Amino acid sequence: MKIELEKYDLQKFSEGLRELEIDLSEKQMKQFMMYYELLNEKNKVMNLTAITEFSEVISKHFLDSLSLVMAVEPEDLETVIDVGTGAGFPGIPLKIAYPNLKITLVDSLKKRVDFLNEVILKLDLKGIKAVHGRAEDLAREQKYRESFDLCVSRAVAALPVLSEYCLPFVGEGGLFVAYKAKDAEGECRSAESAVELLGGVIADMVLFSLPGTDLDRALVVIEKEGHTPKAYPRKAGMPEKKPL
Repeated sequence: MKIELEKYDLQKFSEGLRELEIDLSEKQMKQFMMYYELLNEKNKVMNLTAITEFSEVISKHFLDSLSLVMAVEPEDLETVIDVGTGAGFPGIPLKIAYPNLKITLVDSLKKRVDFLNEVILKLDLKGIKAVHGRAEDLAREQKYRESFDLCVSRAVAALPVLSEYCLPFVGEGGLFVAYKAKDAEGECRSAESAVELLGGVIADMVLFSLPGTDLDRALVVIEKEGHTPKAYPRKAGMPEKKPL
């Protein structure tokens, strides 16, 4: 797929990147545009995203994914897992912008994982893999459990539930960052005991406006202070049915 940057109106993207203090090469910009094209094409035959208009994808998917830099320094990290990645957000934008990250994308729907593998192949991304499975099952496997510097998750579940999905993947001293809407304070309060039980502590909530929009966002930063007890996560379906 040949990408000519001249055909895209990149002003909004460029301004948003400047606001986030992210510099991208021409190759990286082309990878983002190729990702957009693949997403748009595949969305015609399967439901990947309700957001398809170019400027909306730029702000609500690409820049939103990259807004992680408001809370952490990606350059300081090595291994990242994106739980419930869906169409690849935030994991693939983070991989494009920060190629040195080793990223694992997790999704429970095989068709989405197939799409992610197609994106990884066509964008020639190295050090990233897409895994089909449920977080509750994968977090019990030795190769995934407590083996990541950072876990990210975007628009998957309420924070008490999400913490049980995500914290078991994070190594001691690592971070779990949940992408949330601005009204995340209530979720944080309701998740405090669950987070503590799982070995974490809510360290920060970074509030900001999404670049180029009037949308308010929050990044909830949870530090992993101790090990997650072996009983967690509970079997598939339980975290959502009976939140901690």
